[in-house]
Amino acid sequence: MSRAFPDDVVRGRAPLPRRWWWGFVPYALASIVHVVALAIGADAVAGPTKLILMPLLAVAVLWAGRGSTWSTPFTFLFVAIALSWLGDGAATFFPTAPELPVMLACFGLAHLCYIWLFWRLLAVRRLPRWTLVYALWWIVMLAVLWPLLGALTIAVALYGLVLGGTAAAASRCHPLVAWGGAFFLTSDTVLSIQLFVPHAPAWLSPVVMLTYTLGQGLIAAGVAVSARLLAAGTSPNEAAR
Repeated sequence: MSRAFPDDVVRGRAPLPRRWWWGFVPYALASIVHVVALAIGADAVAGPTKLILMPLLAVAVLWAGRGSTWSTPFTFLFVAIALSWLGDGAATFFPTAPELPVMLACFGLAHLCYIWLFWRLLAVRRLPRWTLVYALWWIVMLAVLWPLLGALTIAVALYGLVLGGTAAAASRCHPLVAWGGAFFLTSDTVLSIQLFVPHAPAWLSPVVMLTYTLGQGLIAAGVAVSARLLAAGTSPNEAAR
């Protein structure tokens, strides 16, 4: 199922009031502060700023959606953001549980929400052929990490499938969403190297969060754009454009 959006929407050229973007400024500023804090080793700043990122992104989406009707895409987006927040703060919110499995579970559920949202509700085109690169990504990453994963091998392999599925599903949507899915996948790829490859360099941490915040922000903006257009009365169409 895909939606019959106007061509300008599919190409990402739909006009929006400038004030629509102001809600993302606090999220962008907090993201910059967080990434810089990681880069300079300011843990006292990096920890708290990480936990405010997803709440600020939720506020940005509320600002972007004001004046439009609440719809199913917004519900899925907010659930995904909430699950991402739990994943970001796994060590804080679940102090007695092992951090990595909890983080994988929270983000895995968030990605499943994104896949349903992108594939079933916001798709504007068929799956591009170039998304085969995401299948190749999964094979290469699994081949590289397999000897290092130990008891987490199956969990990481399944999580990788979900990650690739999110990026592929995002490619069917508004360009903002498609780019967001690609950045999100990049973030998790770098994070996998950081977590499992011995002696990974410390500078990977700010790279992980830079691509993560870009990915989440672009996805949220793209979903908000698409949801507003759907609320305006765009009709469903079986054929993707």
